[in-house]
Amino acid sequence: MKIWVDADACPVPVKEMLFRAAERTQITTTLVANSKMQVPKSTYIFSVKVDSGADVADAWIVEHLKGKDLVITADVPLAADVIKKGGLALSPRGSLFSPETIKAQLTMRNFMDELRGSGVVTGGQAAFSHADRQTFANQLDKILTRYRKQGG
Repeated sequence: MKIWVDADACPVPVKEMLFRAAERTQITTTLVANSKMQVPKSTYIFSVKVDSGADVADAWIVEHLKGKDLVITADVPLAADVIKKGGLALSPRGSLFSPETIKAQLTMRNFMDELRGSGVVTGGQAAFSHADRQTFANQLDKILTRYRKQGG
């Protein structure tokens, strides 16, 4: 298993948790972004700067992802591609995307995009909270524990 991070919009506390997890579990963790990312000096933590442009980082992650890898992203279309390829997708707020729910999530995302495109103000996401951090940490721990039990 490797961990890939859609890093441009990933909250700093989530990145810090992932850095600690990479060291603790010795799982390669790669942050992918359109800009240079600072990462701790580590045998297990890397960053990749991709060209600017819509979905360039997403395409890079999908291209390099192998089945059972974990991708951290809030991007629903990227999560759908990850699931289609056999990987796991976890949002920075701790929601695990699943094959059973991804189609409905894509539909809702597209609907909200249409509303915003037509000028309807839909508001944004709430600020990243302590509860979000805790939910993410718990879900990440479950995934990594399951991976280790399976002989990872």
